[in-house]
Amino acid sequence: STLGKGKMKRANEESEEPEKRQRTEAALAVHQNEKPNEAAVTVPLGMERTSKLMAPNVKLTGHEGEVFTVKFSPDGESFATAGFDKKLFLWRTYGECENYSVLKGHANAILELHWASDGNTIFSCGADKTVQVWDALSLTRIKKIKGHESIVNTCCCTRRGQDMVASGADDATSKVWDMRAPRRASAVLEGSYPITAIAFSDQSDQLFACDTSGTVQVWELRKNKVSYELQGHMDVITGCSVAPDGNHLLTNSMDNTLRCWDVRPFVRGGDSQRCVKNFTGHSHGVDKNLLKCSWSADGDMVATGSSDNPTHAYIYDFATKRVSYALPGHQATVNEVAFHPKEPIVITASSDSILYLGELGK
Repeated sequence: STLGKGKMKRANEESEEPEKRQRTEAALAVHQNEKPNEAAVTVPLGMERTSKLMAPNVKLTGHEGEVFTVKFSPDGESFATAGFDKKLFLWRTYGECENYSVLKGHANAILELHWASDGNTIFSCGADKTVQVWDALSLTRIKKIKGHESIVNTCCCTRRGQDMVASGADDATSKVWDMRAPRRASAVLEGSYPITAIAFSDQSDQLFACDTSGTVQVWELRKNKVSYELQGHMDVITGCSVAPDGNHLLTNSMDNTLRCWDVRPFVRGGDSQRCVKNFTGHSHGVDKNLLKCSWSADGDMVATGSSDNPTHAYIYDFATKRVSYALPGHQATVNEVAFHPKEPIVITASSDSILYLGELGK
């Protein structure tokens, strides 16, 4: 299984939903109230602020197990988190970072989530072999999509145009679902290895399907045929993300490299010349989690989690390939780093069940 040893067992039965607790720590003052769910804030004196966050760094707790995935809403006002406890948490980005909803419906660990481009819908997938669709306004589940025969490791949605979601699973298939008629997949793309990460192209006419062999198959959705393959990784690809301008694909792999590929229709030198950058510094651990990767909104930075010791979240400068930030704090694998869509803010999700929300320096 692609989640690693011990990750496939069902999560523990639901415990009573925790209440909210806030703690604010400043250089000269500490305040704490007595509610059992914690958000801790650190405000160093004299720091020049770069965002509208209540503090430069905010620690958020509430999940009862590993947090595998985190994403900001398109407007940046909220973010969603999910993981081993089978729950999808919704949080406010600003103010007290309120955990305003906990959505339940998955029967096993949630492995990836995405917001629709309009911010009204959230898609999630997991080890219960399903893709689920949530109304982010009414805070209810509106669809439960079944069709895979094994763990669904990954899902993604279109950026524009037709409202579709794709899913990839251990059954070696990628499936595309039209939200107007989701009972049956509109496309079934059969690979040779378990699918661990997928992404639609910017125009939604292609699907990038990454697998445990380290290969990316680029599917033409009008023909349901592989157009070309991206080869270079030497181990399982754990995450992928399309650049904001749509011209490049970022892939993370258990070979401890983050690669950038030119996915424009025509590339000088042919398909073998599509790999244009290689980032190193982060590492994958024995837990074999599917560490995701991401782009900043302007495309100037890329990020990934890591299993190094001590554990860091890595942010690279795209132009120079150098590490711009190695963010400490977590006590276990960082599974995902997400960039805010409008401000220099990132959030990290970790197997230590903790989230860190913080601003980047100038």
